Amino acid sequence: MVFTMRHLLTMLFPQAEKKLHPHLENNLSEPTALAKRLAAALPACTILPTDTVSFQRSTNAYWAQQECEVPPACVVRPHNDHDVSTAVTILKREHDDRRANLRAEDHIEPIFAVRGGGHSPVPGAATIRHGVVIDLGFLNEIVPSADGASVTVGAGATWGDVSKSLDKIGFAVVGGRSSAVGTGGLTLGGGLSYFSPRFGLVCDNVLAYEAVLASGSLVKIDESTNRDLFTALKGSCNNFAIVTRFVYRMIRAETIWSGNLYSLSFQAPNALKYFHYHVDLLASKARPSVVEDEQDYSAGPVACFSYIQPLRLKALTIQLQHTMSPPATTGWPAYWKHSPFASMFRLWSTCKHRTITSATDENSALNPPGRRQIFATTTIKNDPATISAAYTAYDSAITPIRQAGVNGMVWTLVLQPLLPLWGRKGLHPNPLGLDQGGQGPLVIVSFTVNWNKEKDDALVHELTRRAIDEIEATAGAMGTRHPYRAMNYCAEWQQPFEGYGEENLRILKDAVGKWDPDEFFQKGCTGKFKVGIR
Repeated sequence: MVFTMRHLLTMLFPQAEKKLHPHLENNLSEPTALAKRLAAALPACTILPTDTVSFQRSTNAYWAQQECEVPPACVVRPHNDHDVSTAVTILKREHDDRRANLRAEDHIEPIFAVRGGGHSPVPGAATIRHGVVIDLGFLNEIVPSADGASVTVGAGATWGDVSKSLDKIGFAVVGGRSSAVGTGGLTLGGGLSYFSPRFGLVCDNVLAYEAVLASGSLVKIDESTNRDLFTALKGSCNNFAIVTRFVYRMIRAETIWSGNLYSLSFQAPNALKYFHYHVDLLASKARPSVVEDEQDYSAGPVACFSYIQPLRLKALTIQLQHTMSPPATTGWPAYWKHSPFASMFRLWSTCKHRTITSATDENSALNPPGRRQIFATTTIKNDPATISAAYTAYDSAITPIRQAGVNGMVWTLVLQPLLPLWGRKGLHPNPLGLDQGGQGPLVIVSFTVNWNKEKDDALVHELTRRAIDEIEATAGAMGTRHPYRAMNYCAEWQQPFEGYGEENLRILKDAVGKWDPDEFFQKGCTGKFKVGIR
């Protein structure tokens, strides 16, 4: 049984070579006028549909299968900032021409998308039908500073790229927990990290940005230069510019203790009880500054409840981390060794001391590319009854999933801690609004759902939205709902900016008015979510 479960994902969902989707086959026609202009200006960077092999390789590079099925007019792969500037200048001119010729009753359509890691399942996050995709994949440099205080990372790098580079020198950044996720999307969405209990959110550990504005200008953005934009970029997605480079604070971390406890659904009541207890414990021991007590190195627990349709099996995974480096012990850290999770029944555990690359590779392997995906999320207070209601919403959807026979579906509820204090532990303030509603501990409730067939899309989306609506309705009635919605886990129909609070939303809208007055990024660029100024 243990051996079977260990190799479950590989056996059930082997990664076959992708074929060109019919939508893309139908798109292999004469390039658009805009694509031709980009190809003339950037011949070494532009991939047209007529270059079948390169075009297919590029469109198949997304994590979520449905995103691979959106046919662009062309893909531009800049080699440097100047290439990004050239592309933006051409696109801005096209956007302005379309606006000038727009009738009052018409709606201007986006003309381009920006792809970093391509790991978001949100439609339009990094794709655009018959438009231009700017793929930042070549901007993937990782350059630690000579003094060990910071590292410059290109916006096309993944967190796996970053950790592989920094593991070699015994350093890390407050970064992502899955190696396949892109640095840009997670950082600009806020971002949680193994190191968040000590150092705050990912976005709050950025020292500086380099970005191309709508004018085509390359600008540096930090606490003293373009400070309003420096604040606005934290948790704001792609509303202001194309960020080409991040400068992150580096921290010493040779290894961490990390892994998963795998169990079955009969342990769900215990897992829910232990999760609530530990979130309260984290909050009671949390401090506003970095300290050296062992509990402050503990990250998690992240509780994942999964229904695996092909096996008709309900499984449970608990993720635990401890970031003290070097470790105080060769076994389980004392904090987790003395927790109820240590004695909870499990089929096996992968917890061990390892590099950050090893830890993030394990998480990435749990949900490989090539499948249809959806995320959705909400935030609640750490209340036992509300947590139980979230599990009930997850569990009640299993019957219709079974009845519909959704091919290859894995339906997962994820619970993870979020302390408002983490939003203030970083280097600089952010506009996420985590302090709304007091300082009590919060729980991010999210669904990570994947399946095989396009014909099941509507049902899966309906079930996911219904589950979130049920949880939010229950939390609202109990007075345990929090307005924050973590952007990195939001579905397309959710509005994360509404949860930031009026004052923070005004800060973002003011920044849009100043830095994107012609609404080039608001309306000319697709993306997860838009602030809007009107």
